[in-house]
Amino acid sequence: MMEINKFDQVKNGVQQIIDFVAEKNAKEANNKLVEVSEELDELLDFADEDEDLIEISRFQVLLNQLHQKIVGLNGQVTGSI
Repeated sequence: MMEINKFDQVKNGVQQIIDFVAEKNAKEANNKLVEVSEELDELLDFADEDEDLIEISRFQVLLNQLHQKIVGLNGQVTGSI
């Protein structure tokens, strides 16, 4: 099984994105989203357990939903996921 603290880091990042969205800070939210997305990609590269893959896909769905919220904040976002 993958180290739990790796997912903890992703969870913390997701929480920061949610906080930025709540503050209507689209730029910081998007920057953090890109960062968390890259962390997830790295986790995916090393994932060999089904549970890890399921957890990663849950985070990817959540990030996609957050990305939609960020886009809704200002109609456009710099950068991409």
